[in-house]
Amino acid sequence: MSATLTAIELDEFLPHPPSKVWRALTEPDLIATWLMENDFRPVVGHRYTMRGIPVPAAGFSGLVASEVLEIDPERLLRISWRDANAGNNLSSTVTWTLVPEGSGTRLFLAHEGFDPEEPSHVIAHRIMGGGWRGQILPRLSETLAQAT
Repeated sequence: MSATLTAIELDEFLPHPPSKVWRALTEPDLIATWLMENDFRPVVGHRYTMRGIPVPAAGFSGLVASEVLEIDPERLLRISWRDANAGNNLSSTVTWTLVPEGSGTRLFLAHEGFDPEEPSHVIAHRIMGGGWRGQILPRLSETLAQAT
């Protein structure tokens, strides 16, 4: 994880081909197993909602309003990410970049848009940084191991 306060940047090797990782990033039923319930569609401009667990200390309502900003199949997915109920003013982007590596995939995650001068952003950065690394990516790995 990077030390910058404006972004969370992670780099994870997954022992699965990019096509399988891409499915886990773009199929709503699979996304629900490792991230949140959702109505995602892999179409630029599609607006959707993810439903998770509220975190009042970070001003997170449990609902994430997102929009698909960019897609390059099996290579890149970029979405907007903001609290649907405006528990805080964080409006950020999450970008997943997939790079083939041997028989697997190197997954780069960049969650950007945090303001280190805004206390709610600092809290969100700390919570989300730990969540991406300690909870979300391990659940993604479990989903990939179980998916056919």
